[in-house]
Amino acid sequence: MKTNKKTLNEIDTYISSFPLITQKRLSEIRLLIKQAAPAAEEIISYQMPAYKLHGMLVYFAGYKNHIGFYPTASGIKQFQLEIVAYKHSKGAVQFPINEPIPADLVARIVAFRINENELKSLKK
Repeated sequence: MKTNKKTLNEIDTYISSFPLITQKRLSEIRLLIKQAAPAAEEIISYQMPAYKLHGMLVYFAGYKNHIGFYPTASGIKQFQLEIVAYKHSKGAVQFPINEPIPADLVARIVAFRINENELKSLKK
């Protein structure tokens, strides 16, 4: 995985700025994304942790009562039936802070976004 010390420190600092339960959930989703996209570059974009591989893949952010996961509109649309139990919008899904992050769902969404970005990069 491509990372640099500055980026790691920025994301570590971002996560550490939250209460412990939020830090735990943020660390969970970070690990899930890193496992699903080991070649992705970990950055801060729009003031939140994000991952790039042939373009932007996904973002995540901490809030008082949920973790926001931003797999772009295509990621939401592709998994709309599976995210119905969560509050969501055209580009985001909210995972409640008091529940574990749905690991399989996050991994499959990230894999979908990697495939989508790779296909787009081949067409260029």
